Amino acid sequence: MNRAVLNSMTEAEQRLVAETAREAMSDLDEEELLDLHARIRRARSKYVSKYRRAASGAVVKRGGRGFSYPKNQRDRDKAEVFETALASVSRQVGVRATRAAAELRASRLAAARSGGARPRKATARAAAVQKPAASPRRRATKTTGGLKKDASSRAAGARRQAARDSR
Repeated sequence: MNRAVLNSMTEAEQRLVAETAREAMSDLDEEELLDLHARIRRARSKYVSKYRRAASGAVVKRGGRGFSYPKNQRDRDKAEVFETALASVSRQVGVRATRAAAELRASRLAAARSGGARPRKATARAAAVQKPAASPRRRATKTTGGLKKDASSRAAGARRQAARDSR
């Protein structure tokens, strides 16, 4: 990371970046890592937003994007520092989540082998009382634009519903 940018940050921002050091993150559990991830993401989003707002406002004043680019270097650099910190925290969250999933899988397999968690046999009466399983959502086929088109359609429907609900 750029030392000049780190030294220009506030104390709180420096502490936040320092929390993303490998040694500092080694003591954190998965929940604490997720909390740190959220705080870093908020800080990164703050500086990205500041940079974009200032850059868009300066385009008209300075006569183009190229002319306004160098005037907003500090926010851009801070956003980059927080992006790097966010990447390291995200990696650690992934490592911890993979480890936790492996431990959970191992404990479930051990319980299944010991016979501790056997499923009960369903009687005819219990089977009649059970509700039918919900129909699975239609999955998009792997064709060109299938996944995006379905997601876009769902989003458009949600927007239309939200507009109706706000009336």
